Amino acid sequence: MRIVWIDPIVADKPYVGALQAALDEARHPDTELEIISLPEGPAPRHLRYHAYEALVVGEITTAVYRLAAEADAFIIGCFYDLALREAREVSGKAIVTAPCESSIAIAAQLGNTFSVLVGADKAIPKMRENIRAYGLAHRLMSMRPLNMGVLEFQAQAERTMEAMLRQGRKAVEEDRAEVIVLGCSAEVGFHRTLQDELGVPVIDSALAPFKYAEFLAEAANRFGWHPSRRWGSEPPPEAEIREWGLF
Repeated sequence: MRIVWIDPIVADKPYVGALQAALDEARHPDTELEIISLPEGPAPRHLRYHAYEALVVGEITTAVYRLAAEADAFIIGCFYDLALREAREVSGKAIVTAPCESSIAIAAQLGNTFSVLVGADKAIPKMRENIRAYGLAHRLMSMRPLNMGVLEFQAQAERTMEAMLRQGRKAVEEDRAEVIVLGCSAEVGFHRTLQDELGVPVIDSALAPFKYAEFLAEAANRFGWHPSRRWGSEPPPEAEIREWGLF
């Protein structure tokens, strides 16, 4: 099984290193993992702003289209789940997952309610919209900001853990969340300590889409449960793609 993680920013070495280590530990022995990032140059180093998202949607979609025949699954490594619908249109038989959708789906199986620890207030409106679109807004108790940037999570691990513990305790004790979701894939690696301290399941939003992708890819290979290509899931015609030189 081959899974491609798409890191939709220019590679941040501390994050990519932590991500690679966590996914290597979590993967099945027969799962081949590749992490790809945007090339150095005029490209975002983080996606805090929606304007930055718009710059990389085409990069993600193009990568999925070009690698679709070689992969069993793709993961878009951003909790905004940007380009998820677009990538799924051109993934062929390959599965495409993303952190928010997969994390809250798992959280919904482990408790009645959940809260999300987000990097900053800026992220909350779009993340709420996504959770509402995924049909789980009624289970969301709160979104608590850590007041940290994406590039700080791994570089300032002690500060990150202190902020997570502080906001996580408030989410459990004040907001009555039964499950905590880490609202950024760059928060990878902190969930075990948080679980021990908070006494509730803590969903790592890097591990969640990865294991979800493994599960769905295995189901596709064994049972033929590949992405639908009818109606709203209709892909763009290959003739148009070739004629217009797209992707």
